[in-house]
Amino acid sequence: MNATQTTTTRRRKRDAALAEIARDVLGIETLQTRKSDEADFHDLAVWSIERALKIAYEAGRLAGLGE
Repeated sequence: MNATQTTTTRRRKRDAALAEIARDVLGIETLQTRKSDEADFHDLAVWSIERALKIAYEAGRLAGLGE
């Protein structure tokens, strides 16, 4: 696998992890812009945001360790 493929694979994995966190923790169906205020803006509790950030941070930490 060359460097470009490796970078693309890492980005896909990152994006999939972020989409999963958004969906499972924040209840956000997609991170794609839909050009609709109702679809693109969300009211979220701070504890939900904190949990999502902690999960994302830990995922990044583990990725850096190669786990």
